[in-house]
Amino acid sequence: MRETTTAKFEVLDERFRRVHGDRQLEVLHTGCRWTEGPAYFPAGRYLMFSDIPNDRLLRWDETTGAVGVFRQPSRFANGHTVDRRGRLVSCEHGSRQVTRTELDGSVTVLADRYQGKRLNSPNDVVERADGSIWFTDPAYGIDSDYEGHQADSEIGACHVYRIDPGSGALRIVAGDFNRPNGLAFTPDERSLYICDSEDRHIRLFTVTDDGTGLTGGDIFARCEAGTFDGIRLDSGGRLWAAAGDGLHCFDPDGTLLGKLHVPEIVANLTFGGPQRNQIFICATSSVYSIRVTVRGARYPG
Repeated sequence: MRETTTAKFEVLDERFRRVHGDRQLEVLHTGCRWTEGPAYFPAGRYLMFSDIPNDRLLRWDETTGAVGVFRQPSRFANGHTVDRRGRLVSCEHGSRQVTRTELDGSVTVLADRYQGKRLNSPNDVVERADGSIWFTDPAYGIDSDYEGHQADSEIGACHVYRIDPGSGALRIVAGDFNRPNGLAFTPDERSLYICDSEDRHIRLFTVTDDGTGLTGGDIFARCEAGTFDGIRLDSGGRLWAAAGDGLHCFDPDGTLLGKLHVPEIVANLTFGGPQRNQIFICATSSVYSIRVTVRGARYPG
């Protein structure tokens, strides 16, 4: 029997009462140093996640509950996404690059330099329906040897980038961040939320008509419990953000609807399971799971 802990939904706005779920959080795995980057593969019914300081990528099997090492060393991998062809796309602190694990197991480097200079330490990543890859590049992986390799930034700043699906060219889409972190598109992919962990807020951008850039960038929400990290959207357009006391759930109008409290500091989350109504939570040393009454957003493509 899996270990569980009490789930506590804190209602701050009556609209949050539409969102509820199990009374228990399941503990899928524990004993890590800092879990991150959950990515659910529906075809295989498994979850990939990083244990960054231990330099390994772990795999939880939904059918058996078993957890095993998928890749070690993982080049201090952090955030991941599953592209529309079912391939793993990873941000690697140690190698300072974004990679894609092909279906045959080989690894393709998608980005490692901008204008000849090495990236800092790619952190989190999403794919758009046109096949473009968008990722954040703070300096956490080069700040020390704890989750990467200490080094000076060659670029001298922390940006958000887009990888063109045709040419592979790298473009800065947002250059005014201190520490860009989690990012997520709205279900129609016309807008993009991006966290700044140092400034402890989430900004909302509009994607340009040609799909290659961003405009706007007003502050959407501020964090009063630690800082924001990974983010995801549900099918109702609500934004779920990892924070110091759990998951914060925001309405599209910016109202903090409520929180799902978690016993550890939360780094990231993703929706998965057969009905996309299971939230997988990476929180410090453990990975948790809970079934809720909303589904993860479904995107074009």
